Amino acid sequence: MKFRHSAAALAATTAAVLGAAVPSVAATPTPAAGIPDGLYGTADPTYDGVWRQSLALLAQDTVGVVPADRAVAWLAEQQCADGAFAPFRADTAKACGAGLQVDTNSTAAAVQALAAVGGHDGVTGKAVTWLKSAQNTDGGWGYSPGGASDANSTSVVIGALTAVGEKPADVRKGGRSPYDALMKLALPCEGEGAGAFAYQPDKKGGLAANADATAAGVVGALGRGLVVTSGKEAAAACADADRPTPRQVAANGASYLARALAGNGYLTSVLPGAEDQPDYGNTADAVVALAAQGGAAQATKPLRWLERNSAAWARQSGPAAYAQLIFAAHATGTDPRDFGGTDLVEKLNATGPAPRAQQAAENAAEKPDRKDEGDDGYGTWWTVGVFLVAGVGIGFLISGRRKQQP
Repeated sequence: MKFRHSAAALAATTAAVLGAAVPSVAATPTPAAGIPDGLYGTADPTYDGVWRQSLALLAQDTVGVVPADRAVAWLAEQQCADGAFAPFRADTAKACGAGLQVDTNSTAAAVQALAAVGGHDGVTGKAVTWLKSAQNTDGGWGYSPGGASDANSTSVVIGALTAVGEKPADVRKGGRSPYDALMKLALPCEGEGAGAFAYQPDKKGGLAANADATAAGVVGALGRGLVVTSGKEAAAACADADRPTPRQVAANGASYLARALAGNGYLTSVLPGAEDQPDYGNTADAVVALAAQGGAAQATKPLRWLERNSAAWARQSGPAAYAQLIFAAHATGTDPRDFGGTDLVEKLNATGPAPRAQQAAENAAEKPDRKDEGDDGYGTWWTVGVFLVAGVGIGFLISGRRKQQP
């Protein structure tokens, strides 16, 4: 799912989609110059720091990896006093001023990540309160508070509500829920783009199919978040109804995605001049959407394409890209540690602070040999403890794919 932001950020997104030269992912967790300690990735975080951190932590939690404390703390400390998150705050000691652009996407992603890792109910509670205050009267959300509702922002907020145990259908403004907003952005099953979601209505109120918005809309209409497990709905089929339901528009959207992916197995970029270029991120999101709606079998073709072709894109694009691929693997029951021959978990972990178990093992290696000490020392029993921790981590990794998400 792409998030919407300023022109400068769009340039960064363009580079990631087209595979242009962007800062390479660090081989070690040591931050580059100007990159805060605790933050994943080495690229300028101005427009995506909170987003990529949230996805990285959420992906680690999904596969049973316990993130580093300082990585989680970095994200929590980005919150403003009113509960909102901006894409990045360079100095969290300063209060969030009127000139700081907070947004729903960063806030909702942070809620999903911090709810998953646990222990931050105060942070997520304030963030959800702020999100509710930014809801539009059509039931949806725009990227910025007060902006027109769009499918992507509405869907990522639905994921945040679900993550903290809220029922999105009960979160209303002007008598309308987020599902009402999404259904207004759903195209009918006739004509061009049948079944798709639009990002927003155009100036004349018309709707144009958008694959990125459709992938987000399918997941949102199902009441799911960024992390999903394989669904058990009927196979995707487009059907209009006098009174459509969220599940029906999700099936309609999935049918559009299935048609769009039927040819070469990937979605193409919507950026000007790049129509023939594969869009790896949107393809990964489409895999998640298809699996969430009708099961892993619906997503087989794009999943296989990603396994064969996404390694270079992820390497250039950094932690959020690895996270998107982990989400796609998780949704389809695919091993993220052998994704087309790539260990996505290892690659993601290498872009930031070492996870807890990994750090414990490194610390153990640095301890002097104290095997002759008694029970009060750090000898044999300390070493056994380290391996028990590592064993627990392995157990989480094995069970992570079966972990149920809301």
